[in-house]
Amino acid sequence: MKISNATIKKIVQAKAKVKISDDAADAIAKMLEKKATMIARFAVKRAKKERRDTVEEEDIDTYRLKFGG
Repeated sequence: MKISNATIKKIVQAKAKVKISDDAADAIAKMLEKKATMIARFAVKRAKKERRDTVEEEDIDTYRLKFGG
């Protein structure tokens, strides 16, 4: 799933009140997509280990506690 450059630009402009280039927005989007994939993989493995078919907030919290962020 792709995070749009428009979404990244809105976030940066709202928080920092500066413009952001398309290349910079694309770079941030790629980093976030990679991080989201890592979190999702961890959460799915944890849910399966717990014999659940649903990823829950506790799976994400466990990732955060284990790896930070």
